[in-house]
Amino acid sequence: MLYLDLKLVHILSSTVLFGTGLGTACNLYFANKTCDVYLIAKTARYVVIVDWIFTGTSGVIQPLTGFWMVYLNGYSWMTFWVLGSIIGYLIAAFCWFPVVYLQIKIRDLDETAYQKKTKLPALYHRYFRYWVWLGWPAFISLVVVFYLMTNKPIKFM
Repeated sequence: MLYLDLKLVHILSSTVLFGTGLGTACNLYFANKTCDVYLIAKTARYVVIVDWIFTGTSGVIQPLTGFWMVYLNGYSWMTFWVLGSIIGYLIAAFCWFPVVYLQIKIRDLDETAYQKKTKLPALYHRYFRYWVWLGWPAFISLVVVFYLMTNKPIKFM
């Protein structure tokens, strides 16, 4: 019963992690395309909040439930799908931390430009490019993790 409860929490949190990450990324990306300083400022403010609350929380729940299920089910930590999932998850995490930092900087630069009624500074555009570049390996690595999780060998308890 514990295993099935963990599995449910793991699946739900993976959905939140992936969905929120993709959703916030799309929102900020398309807000940026408008070049509307006010829209970008509002969007960036909510993206930072949502990323911390939902992506951050599910990002902690994922490895905890995943490691616990591997332990309970007696899988070897050296199997391809376990190691691949851990590596993929670490790649996503190591991209996510700078992404959140960049989102905060993007938000602050944009809010300053909005308040002063100026254009977005060059630093904003540089940070935004870095944010996009870091998003791709995070996204791809999570797709790989999803693949590994859904195609692992089935082990009946």
